[in-house]
Amino acid sequence: MMSGCPGSRTMEFPKDDVEVPAGKVPSQLRQWPIQLHLVSPAAPYFQGADVVLAADCVPFAMGDFHSRFLKGKALAIACPKLDGDQEIYVEKVRGLFEESKINTLTVAIMQVPCCRGLLGLAVEALKLSSRKVPVKAVIVSLQGEVLQEEWASA
Repeated sequence: MMSGCPGSRTMEFPKDDVEVPAGKVPSQLRQWPIQLHLVSPAAPYFQGADVVLAADCVPFAMGDFHSRFLKGKALAIACPKLDGDQEIYVEKVRGLFEESKINTLTVAIMQVPCCRGLLGLAVEALKLSSRKVPVKAVIVSLQGEVLQEEWASA
């Protein structure tokens, strides 16, 4: 029995052997790098873009992440539990709001409590920004289902 963060609890999700139609599904990734520490708000692909800021686990949990959330958008990823120097993240996201003049920010996080920190830093960056950009919070279950979608406010 493991105690502590529910996001660290060992779980197994049995899957039926359901046939999936054959065929290659193309990636919707439009840029590199994607890790928030490495991206630059000055990059051309962020200028005036709709941006997804995803917790590292989200694209692995969601089988349809690319088609549902990434298509036509720029991406940054981060882990609010394991990444260091997160104060830099607030400045990076504020740079996306102000320097890149992004249209929207979708913050996709897992349902585990530690993931809420990513949404928190995005909202903090919005509070510090001179621009008010719509920020949508998407909470994803451990099995990849969207549990909640709502607009966040600063």
